[in-house]
Amino acid sequence: MFHYIKDIEFLKNMKYLCSNIINQLVQAINNDSVMKVEAHLVGSGSRNLITQNANEPIDLDYNLYIVDFGDFSISKAGEIKEYVRKQFNSILSKNQWNDCMDSTSVLTTEKRHFKKGNRTEFSIDLAIVYNDRSGWHRLIHEKTGLTYRDRYFWNLVPESRDLFDRVAALKDEHLWNEVIEVYLDKKNMYLSRQDYNHPSFNVYVETINEIYRNYFH
Repeated sequence: MFHYIKDIEFLKNMKYLCSNIINQLVQAINNDSVMKVEAHLVGSGSRNLITQNANEPIDLDYNLYIVDFGDFSISKAGEIKEYVRKQFNSILSKNQWNDCMDSTSVLTTEKRHFKKGNRTEFSIDLAIVYNDRSGWHRLIHEKTGLTYRDRYFWNLVPESRDLFDRVAALKDEHLWNEVIEVYLDKKNMYLSRQDYNHPSFNVYVETINEIYRNYFH
């Protein structure tokens, strides 16, 4: 079962280390001047929404948000992921981390742990996304076993339009504690169903929409 991380010192150190690496990646890409990006820790908001399944390792989910595609064409999703992967590996190497792995929807780092205190293992999952009038789109690498047949495409996160506005409305009405409760319930619901097709960001969007509709519609 999922639960929220209670160890504040561990949380602070883990987020500081991982966010520092992601911030280095953002600076490297933006300094390269080929496109403009931002990064966000998924679901963190003004409260922590970092969950752990029993005593298993923790995945910190970040969205690398493409603000401006610059020299890249939006249709060249494969080239974009390969560019980000190489930049990410360069930053990881500078921080004495091994190369990331290219999975279907994220770039995943190796698992790490602190030598002192809480020794829970953790890693970074980095999704590449962009936002338009339809909502949030996530870069997907559909693997076939034959590299030349692999497919790269943008997958629209369901009902993700106006996400920022809805989050702001819920916070203004002091409903964030309900977001925390429902988000955890949904994570455990999908876990009990052995449904692994709902990444944290999708569960977060689903939670926001459900509570927003309950109070504003």
